Amino acid sequence: MKIKVFFLLFLISSFLFTPIGVKRAEAATLAPIARLIQQIEILKQEISLLQMLLANSRLQQGILAQSYMAVDISDNSSLLQKNSDKPYPVASITKLMNAVVALENINSGQTITLTEKMLEPFGQSPSLFTGLNISLENLLKASLIQSANDASEALSYFLGKERFLSLMNQKAKEIGMINTAFYDVHGLNPANYSTAADLAKLLAYVNKNHPEILSITRTNDFWLPDSAGSLLKFQNVNNFYPLPSFAGGKTGYLPESKQTLASIFNVNGKKVAIILLYSSNRQADVFAIFRQLKK
Repeated sequence: MKIKVFFLLFLISSFLFTPIGVKRAEAATLAPIARLIQQIEILKQEISLLQMLLANSRLQQGILAQSYMAVDISDNSSLLQKNSDKPYPVASITKLMNAVVALENINSGQTITLTEKMLEPFGQSPSLFTGLNISLENLLKASLIQSANDASEALSYFLGKERFLSLMNQKAKEIGMINTAFYDVHGLNPANYSTAADLAKLLAYVNKNHPEILSITRTNDFWLPDSAGSLLKFQNVNNFYPLPSFAGGKTGYLPESKQTLASIFNVNGKKVAIILLYSSNRQADVFAIFRQLKK
């Protein structure tokens, strides 16, 4: 992986071709100085992210996650695994199932008006506020890109929270995720659990039936106005999105789950689902898996 060359190209393209991701008409709503400050801060974030990826790619260590699995999703063959049938808390990987249920049960043209109840979960965005009428599409993007818990919560209100959660567990059973259970719709509850083997099934299902979910998780160019009308960026929290090999997926974190990951990467010309549960450094673990697979 020629990471240094890619990082340089990524930075140049980010600076030259994405004027902080705001469309020309939208950019006009920001004062020139405010836009410049935004550009500088976003560029600093990108540089910091790329430096961290580079540092972790250089770590020569084994896979430290308590449970992991690498699966060729074209034929469901296991390439690497450890404790793949042992349940662990999954944190925000929950949002992948949330997105599946939303897409399969809510009309794509629907909107919803946000209430205080929908915005209660920890991890809110200033661009999601009481009284805002917002589309299913934008809530999905907020949930999957920045892992906004209030966006995930609001999605459940299209159908009713209890019914939505029931559909998440029902879909898990349909997919064959026999060691999985969800107790909330966003992943803040550490009781939400699954296994690496089950999550590989979920990724294969998403890849086949809802590739748009993977497409959303690859972007870092999503903006919504706050209550004052200022455009705010939703930062992609899956820090693998700059890698050319990243095909999409989700990360999560809770103290009880440590770092989690359920994502698809292109490795050796194949789409490989990589799942990490209870990892102390998911970036280093992913690069360690890359090295083993490439051998």
